[in-house]
Amino acid sequence: MREALFVKQNNNKWETYEKVPATHPDELAERFIEITDDLAYAKTFYPKSKTTAYLNGLAARLHQSLYLNKKEKLSRFSTFWKTELPLIFYQYRNQLLYAFLFFTFFAIVGAFSAAKDESFVRLILGDNYVDMTNANIDKGDPFGVYKEMNPFMMFLMIALNNIKVSCIAFVMGIFCSVGTVVVLLYNGVMLGSFQYYFFSKGLGMASVLVIWIHGTLEISAIVLSGTAGLILGNGLLFPKTYSRLLSFKRGAKDGLKIIVGLVPIFILAAILESFVTRHTEMPTWLSVFILIASLLFILWYVLIYPYKLYKTSQYEQNK
Repeated sequence: MREALFVKQNNNKWETYEKVPATHPDELAERFIEITDDLAYAKTFYPKSKTTAYLNGLAARLHQSLYLNKKEKLSRFSTFWKTELPLIFYQYRNQLLYAFLFFTFFAIVGAFSAAKDESFVRLILGDNYVDMTNANIDKGDPFGVYKEMNPFMMFLMIALNNIKVSCIAFVMGIFCSVGTVVVLLYNGVMLGSFQYYFFSKGLGMASVLVIWIHGTLEISAIVLSGTAGLILGNGLLFPKTYSRLLSFKRGAKDGLKIIVGLVPIFILAAILESFVTRHTEMPTWLSVFILIASLLFILWYVLIYPYKLYKTSQYEQNK
């Protein structure tokens, strides 16, 4: 291959690697491997060219960054939660926004449909659930469903189900992201119709204070699962400077990291739903505190902290 063609085929990639900092250690390592491959090729066919000298310098800088980013004092577990996962959230902030918008839109559609058609709630939630809840409302205990099962068994059932839904939302992204959007549609419409049902019964604020004790974390985690699915699908659809296979592997790896990272959130949400939500008589201030604390945690760990971490890493790499 002529040197000019070699440069033309790889120039955009090299410029990206030079100007755009890697957002996490795995990406940095992959960049270093690719550049050393290109350098080896250049040394073989253009040993005294400026291209070879340029690649040698770029490889040296990447090697230095790789060494500086090596976490000697932190275990792999600590690095994942403190650095790697937040940077993934920042790197894929666009997919996160799309997942949030999709879910919100479908929730609005669900609420609107329930408002226009009384049978829609039964279609989505099922006759058994609606009849049971109507009976609980008549008895003066509209949220009695959270008190019927043994708390520990309820915890296991809810945690496993939520993790299953999360995995499905991720894996369905392999169908060019469309499968993930369908999962978001189903869950969004269900939430919208479910919430409208309680508002239509005059229990809107009461439902927020009770259900969103656990729902804040649970719904946020579902949106993040949708983000993981979109990352997987977009890796297949939009490979950019990577080969399609490599882009898909990167998307699968990063999406899977999000799913793993969501497991503790789903477990905490299941604990709240099984052991806390059932206490519908708790003071309003306590419900509001749990709800707001959950929301602030999600906003901080998924949006604010990743942004600050990225800016810090960018500053350190540019020093």
